[in-house]
Amino acid sequence: MSKSPSEITAYHAHVYFDADTVQQAEELCEQARYTLGVAMGRVHQKLVGPHPEWSCQLSFNAEMIGDVLPWLILNRNGLTVFIHPVTGNDLDDHTKYIMWLGDSKPLNIDQFL
Repeated sequence: MSKSPSEITAYHAHVYFDADTVQQAEELCEQARYTLGVAMGRVHQKLVGPHPEWSCQLSFNAEMIGDVLPWLILNRNGLTVFIHPVTGNDLDDHTKYIMWLGDSKPLNIDQFL
């Protein structure tokens, strides 16, 4: 049985960074908030949730993916970005329905099992 895109209510884009790229990541996230109107989470200089690197979450409604995705592709400047939909199924959202800009990373999905 096929799924409907209407099951996607929003997206999260997690910008990954380290000590050398924290300022770059923060500037990218702030620029995305200002330019695109996405919600910007905290700039976590520690591991949070399933993420294997420090990260900052950008949240936006499903209708914005056509604007946000190309903007991130063109402006990430080497940073890795993990993007997933919000469907209500956290495990699938973080494993089956994912996109990577840059190198993919292994997530710690134990919390979803």
